[in-house]
Amino acid sequence: MPKEKTEKKEIEAVINIYTSFNNTIVHVTDMSGKTLSKITGGIVTKHSRLKANPTIAMFIAKRISENIKDLGVRFLYVRIRAKTRNPAPGPGAHAIIKSLSREGFKIINILDTTRIPRGGPKKKGGRRGRRP
Repeated sequence: MPKEKTEKKEIEAVINIYTSFNNTIVHVTDMSGKTLSKITGGIVTKHSRLKANPTIAMFIAKRISENIKDLGVRFLYVRIRAKTRNPAPGPGAHAIIKSLSREGFKIINILDTTRIPRGGPKKKGGRRGRRP
């Protein structure tokens, strides 16, 4: 009798990376939005000045990859978010993507989801504006 090969299911996941200049937060969900893993800079290091460091971001990516490899995740959609109004993400975003691709994950898509205010809140100064 021929042996049947049991193929592992190759699951897709969404990896949300929030990088400010003070911290790095990585949140991995499946395609429906259920959390698979969440690691922050504070979990990896106790020094608050290092939480946004690219080196710490590599350790975050290592932990994330250990957690989601067990679940059978092979393909990743990456969403990078910086602080609102910031033109560029923090220093850890690039390091995380590079580390994950080295770990053997196939990155399908990279998307910037930084929020940009359009219009914004009401300016101060009252109904008739600011008067000298």
